[in-house]
Amino acid sequence: MKQYLELLKQNKEWAAERLGVDPGYFSRLSRQQSPKFLWIGCSDSRVPANEITKTDPGEIFVHRNIANLVVHTDLNMLSVLYYAVEYLKVDHIIVCGHYGCGGVQAAMGKGDFGLINHWLRNIKDVYHNHHEEFSALPDEKARMNHLVELSIRQQVFNLSKISIIQKNWQDRNYPHLHGWVYGLENGIIKELCNIDPQVCINEIFDFEFNK
Repeated sequence: MKQYLELLKQNKEWAAERLGVDPGYFSRLSRQQSPKFLWIGCSDSRVPANEITKTDPGEIFVHRNIANLVVHTDLNMLSVLYYAVEYLKVDHIIVCGHYGCGGVQAAMGKGDFGLINHWLRNIKDVYHNHHEEFSALPDEKARMNHLVELSIRQQVFNLSKISIIQKNWQDRNYPHLHGWVYGLENGIIKELCNIDPQVCINEIFDFEFNK
């Protein structure tokens, strides 16, 4: 029970350290947030958005879920996306996954994870759609890393199909969409893909808005 009390103690130490370096830090931070980035990342505790990008609180608006998925029926994700795009006017949306992702690993197997099975189906679909590619890879780690990357690319593409994104592409030529993967073994982020507002997507996903 006392473990959680340690977090409260460390919070006080952190706040005091911040004030010691910059007495006006919290006063400025409390007045507004105007981030330029929305981060859709994995819930994994080893991938903290601000720390691995060396940014301060207030610079990145963050949404996290298991395996950093963009699912068009996920009202939580859609609410965050809508607020970030329509009200915060973010310029960039980053989907950042990571190698060694437990969600991806679970999706590659046949284990029963209860309710999570339904969520992991989204990753299994990616595997199924690219199944021929995996047979050519040398081992399980290579196949897992490849699925991590393919899933990130798919989530970025999923963003491009959402009307919230497309409407803002028309209205203000933003946001730009990015797919990144983080290496737990070296701490380095690798850029995988980008989608700019001028992109042409398949017409079945393309919305028309009244101007």
